[in-house]
Amino acid sequence: MAFEALPERLAQVRAELARLAPQPVTIVAVTKGFGPDAIRAAMAAGLADIGENRVQEAVQKQDALEELTGVRWHLIGHLQRNKARVVAGRFELVHSLDSLELARELDRRSTTLQRVLLQVNVAGEAQKSGCAPEQAPMLARQVAELEHLRLEGLMTLAPLTDDEDVQRRTFRDLRVLRDRIKKEEGVWLPTLSMGMSGDYAPAVLEGATVIRLGTALFGPRGGETP
Repeated sequence: MAFEALPERLAQVRAELARLAPQPVTIVAVTKGFGPDAIRAAMAAGLADIGENRVQEAVQKQDALEELTGVRWHLIGHLQRNKARVVAGRFELVHSLDSLELARELDRRSTTLQRVLLQVNVAGEAQKSGCAPEQAPMLARQVAELEHLRLEGLMTLAPLTDDEDVQRRTFRDLRVLRDRIKKEEGVWLPTLSMGMSGDYAPAVLEGATVIRLGTALFGPRGGETP
């Protein structure tokens, strides 16, 4: 698969960010479902932050791209405790920490400092991972105390809807929760990972510092419609 349109799509996204965002925003190029060539194309276009949803797929790509330097790998999908030993040390940032048990296992498996985000299920959707918002303040404090983890922020996914009011409310609630954690637990979490291809603009308006883009950069995957 060729990715000739990637530079133009990236330029459009960056122009939109310049229009919407007073804060710096990191673009994570989500390569789930694409082969190693997508990562090479992203790097060539100036995107070094690469996001993968599945641990096994990510590891296979990492092994296939050993010669590619400068990649910052992000794990953005659900992480099971039994995969913590594989993840430790392989990812620049793990976005999907959602329980103290998982945090302790990842801490135990890490020999160097592992950067993490706490995933919060702001919308309370049963099919999505993430801790409940009311659990987040105490969990943030507990994770921040672990020796080998560095908790840097929060992550969430908005409901799958075109209703921008719903999207913005979800993202706003995460930002408000972040501020409450600082007030109640004394833990400052500067990173807000929120917004994907279909809703990154509302996320940025509500303070996102990291957005996770797949189809907006690479086009539809197999079986998807544009």
